[in-house]
Amino acid sequence: MAQKPSIPKGTRDFNPQEVSKRNYIFNTIKQQFELFGFQPIETPSFENSETLMGKYGDEGDRLIFKILNSGDFLKKVKDDLYETKDSNKITDKISEKALRYDLTVPFARYVVQHQNEIDFPFKRYQIQPVWRADRPQKGRFREFYQCDADVVGSNSLWQEVEFVQLYDAVFSALGLEGVTIKINNRKILSGIAEVIGAQDKLIDFTVALDKLDKIGEAKVKEEMLDKGISESGIEKLQPLFNLKGDFSAQIEELKSILSASEVGLKGIEELEFINNGVSSLGLKTAKLQLDVTLARGLNYYTGAIFEVAAPEGVAMGSIGGGGRYDDLTGIFGLKNMSGVGISFGLDRIYLVMEELDCFPETVSEGTKVLFINFGDQEAMACIKAVKALRENGIKAELYPDAAKMKKQMSYANNRNIPYVVLLGESELNSGTYTLKTMKTGDQESLTLNDLISTIQ
Repeated sequence: MAQKPSIPKGTRDFNPQEVSKRNYIFNTIKQQFELFGFQPIETPSFENSETLMGKYGDEGDRLIFKILNSGDFLKKVKDDLYETKDSNKITDKISEKALRYDLTVPFARYVVQHQNEIDFPFKRYQIQPVWRADRPQKGRFREFYQCDADVVGSNSLWQEVEFVQLYDAVFSALGLEGVTIKINNRKILSGIAEVIGAQDKLIDFTVALDKLDKIGEAKVKEEMLDKGISESGIEKLQPLFNLKGDFSAQIEELKSILSASEVGLKGIEELEFINNGVSSLGLKTAKLQLDVTLARGLNYYTGAIFEVAAPEGVAMGSIGGGGRYDDLTGIFGLKNMSGVGISFGLDRIYLVMEELDCFPETVSEGTKVLFINFGDQEAMACIKAVKALRENGIKAELYPDAAKMKKQMSYANNRNIPYVVLLGESELNSGTYTLKTMKTGDQESLTLNDLISTIQ
């Protein structure tokens, strides 16, 4: 007996209803992107390894899927290197390409490669799948879609204000009310590292701090100690763990904590500008919240950092995130090109909308009318009517086989098709169509024009 086929862990098949719901999210996000002036681009699913490696920190690099070279990929590996069993060193010899980890680094590569064709500031959006060799769990997959919007070529903090507005607009349009847009600034994190004497361990510090909501305060402190941050420095962090109050109250306390750090105070100034702009414009359903422990763990952020939390009561990780990355294109040779961007986590948004029953009933509407097949002569007349209905924007189809009536009716029921049309010998002779409403069982005899207007 043949083994039942399967798919890799962390990947999924999607049935027609699920695809319809996903497309609803895609289309809603795309509509808002374009309302805000963003233009679409696409990049390859895989990049040269050198484009991706070293851009996400050590933890990110470990999660990048490597693609083996074509042909006899072990031929270039010398015996002494092979004997070391050092996978990192061998990988460089047998793999030159990798699946993209996110859409931001490929976008930076795109900007540098096409800089002479782009009008700056360049506002792009991109909706494509990405891959991460992560441990699969609820809301975390190895293959998933990202929906990104970025602006490059402007230092203006009005871009950050606009992105908060964009988050609010998208989630309001999706009916996801009560999301929290968390914000921090990488300069504040640098200032904190400076104050506690851990400037040389900024990456270790931020990676540990970013895990606060996942592993708790005690484990975060333990990880910092393991990374070589002193106990006295960690003690100075205590006011951060206890920071409370609204945005303005937290800002005032931060000014006291970071009074000796020029970079930290600059970060506070930027956050105040963004908050004042957002407060003046107002938000529909989202709320903006300062979270000084938010780090996102990615090396390329240099200014504001965003993360979106699902509405209260929904157990889900972040459903969006992003930030400013002043130095990202510099790694590809294009200096002084500031950028800022955000991402929507399609798969997690889907799960949250399912849990909160946010999808409209019409989102999965498919075929509206099925023509019953009584044989070739009747089928030809049905096909002509089907064509007329489609030309009037009605989703219609003919059952392909002249099967038993019960089987055809069951097919319509199973697919939730609301109407069936019976076109038998008597209807052919009278030039009419019998329309049956599946929900009630009611039937009526109609001309083609009446049939179209009734179904519409």
